Amino acid sequence: MGITALVMAGGKGSRMGLSTEKPMIPFKGKHLIDYIIAAINQSKQVTAFYIVTSSNTPNTEQHCKNMGWNILHTDAKGYHDDLRQAAHKANLTGPILTMPSDVPAITGKFLDKVVCEFEQCNKDFLAVFVPIQKRLDLGLSISSTDEYKGVWYAVSGINIINGKKIHEKGKIETSAIITEEIEVLLNINTQKDIEIAKKLLDTTTT
Repeated sequence: MGITALVMAGGKGSRMGLSTEKPMIPFKGKHLIDYIIAAINQSKQVTAFYIVTSSNTPNTEQHCKNMGWNILHTDAKGYHDDLRQAAHKANLTGPILTMPSDVPAITGKFLDKVVCEFEQCNKDFLAVFVPIQKRLDLGLSISSTDEYKGVWYAVSGINIINGKKIHEKGKIETSAIITEEIEVLLNINTQKDIEIAKKLLDTTTT
């Protein structure tokens, strides 16, 4: 199954408290967004991708242009509006993998696992969630949460949605992956998150 990814890189990233756009923050020798594209390129299931930018992230957009990556510039009206606008611009009607630009431990293998789970779940939406307590135990921030089957989880930002449903109103039938795997556990929202993520990755790679 070939799937297209939309890398959401148009947000303000105000929680970081930095002048640098979040996708462009240096992390262990590369920009955060470079880790995302490396994982996409390693994936066997993701066959195309676009970087979704806005007026909030001009430097990110220029970096992506310099790298030769496809860009979809949106109106910065919020995550969901930007996602719908990007999908419309790219005429995406099949499954769409949505990704944040701030999960530097992500791998192609993990993305392939998510795609395979989506194929098997027979739902129009698959979300990847992380237990809130796991992030708290590591000292990581909790920025965005969602409820699934009566339990609240930290949102990883990695989802797959049926492109035909993206413009529809109302509830979309949902499935979820609940995981503590480092690939999505290390979602970067604050400067403290950066330092914790660096230490954790140094530990796991030594």
